[in-house]
Amino acid sequence: MNDTPQVVDDPAASRFMVEADGKVAELVYQLEGDRLLLIHTGVPRALEGRGFGSKLVAAAMDEAKRRGLTVVPLCPFARDWLARHPDVAATVPVEGLG
Repeated sequence: MNDTPQVVDDPAASRFMVEADGKVAELVYQLEGDRLLLIHTGVPRALEGRGFGSKLVAAAMDEAKRRGLTVVPLCPFARDWLARHPDVAATVPVEGLG
């Protein structure tokens, strides 16, 4: 069994997702030109406290960096996470922080 579930980009559903224990945590996004809007992070109660929200935001940042996108964290969780991880936030342009 793989103890470290991997984040997957599901562009058809506009979300990054990670599945564990039969449950799905997701970060819903919207692409607007060269901007990646982070809309909502949802982690089922059964998966809380295991770092899945952090993995989802980090994956979104990696994708934005790879594609040269500006990140717009509309989701409070993503915005707070980026504020607590300025090293990651500094890797791509981020609108609305600070």
